[in-house]
Amino acid sequence: MSESLWLLNPSGQQQSGGFIDDTLRQRASERGMLERLSKAAEFPRQRVEVLRVHDEVNDVNELYYRRGWTDGLPVIAPTLSRVDDMLERSLLSRSEAIAELDPLRGLATVEKVAANAVMAGCQPEHFPVVVAALQAVADPAFNLRGVQTTDENVTPAIVVSGPDVDALDINDSFGALGPGWRGGAAIGRAVRLVMQNIGGGWPAAVSLAGLGQPGRYSLCFAENDKRSPWETLREQHGYESTQTVVTVFRAETVVNVTGGLAELASVIGSSASAFSMAYGGHPLVVISPFTANRLAEQGVTKSDVQTWLFEHGRVERERFEEFWLRRETIDAHTWPSWITEALADERLPIVEHPEDISIVVSGGDLEIAQQAYLPTWGFPACRVQRVVDLSL
Repeated sequence: MSESLWLLNPSGQQQSGGFIDDTLRQRASERGMLERLSKAAEFPRQRVEVLRVHDEVNDVNELYYRRGWTDGLPVIAPTLSRVDDMLERSLLSRSEAIAELDPLRGLATVEKVAANAVMAGCQPEHFPVVVAALQAVADPAFNLRGVQTTDENVTPAIVVSGPDVDALDINDSFGALGPGWRGGAAIGRAVRLVMQNIGGGWPAAVSLAGLGQPGRYSLCFAENDKRSPWETLREQHGYESTQTVVTVFRAETVVNVTGGLAELASVIGSSASAFSMAYGGHPLVVISPFTANRLAEQGVTKSDVQTWLFEHGRVERERFEEFWLRRETIDAHTWPSWITEALADERLPIVEHPEDISIVVSGGDLEIAQQAYLPTWGFPACRVQRVVDLSL
């Protein structure tokens, strides 16, 4: 027996009213992708689509997959009632555009963002975080056009810092960078679906990352305030301890580092940092509560850690000259001045200033030194922050 579903269209429209899917279908055709995206740009050109289905989950997912509207994983059908529930507590107008998203300049209206958030599995309390994160990636400092179209594997890394992380179900403890917590997983996934469906960053059609990375499904976690001995990321940048703040970085990958500062410095001072050296940037270091507290007991501050990693996480000059980016891609005269000046020394810094290295404490309180390094990519230097307004 069939039923009728009233579905909100999650795809992007430009200021002119045209749907970005028409451009995306052309790109997909040029890339030989229409066998998989066989229904690209085939949908009613209206706000709501009435679809008759026999099996909601299977029918909607097959249709949306063929239209290019999923990340390959199952989505939840964005029915009118589900989007209404998502926006029930929001004070924002449904038609308000919170951002215009590159590369195809789709308008991220509140209603379309909510439709994608429903598809990603978000709960209503997650919606203000999704809005804040999208406003951050739409900031010119983030260079969304570059992120969406580069052949590199960069993705937004979303760090939530504040007193609301537990209520939002965003993990800051064991497995913080992995699966299992709905808040972080769904928020990060919603941002990705919006980037894809409204901004136009279709994988392999427009977004030409040569390899991609798992963080392109979702990379959202929380700072562990409770077990950190240091000032928080938000407080470092002038926000109040009572505020919940989203910080978005550009992350080329996530490198696991088992060990202390010396092991971190070894990874930082490698070719993993080549793009940071080429363009300047704000790489992210995630430090375990165990390591942070042991350092704090020795009188080491977060600023001390930044300075130590800046001084010791350096690249040997001869090794730098052998970097592929140095030899094959980026002309010597276009490297930042602080790099060319450092060529007089034996070892080169990977950022211009110690404070360019962001430190976040996250993870479980296991007595083992587990850290992570998230090298950055692109320009300009990027560490974009927005306050989460839970009244939205």
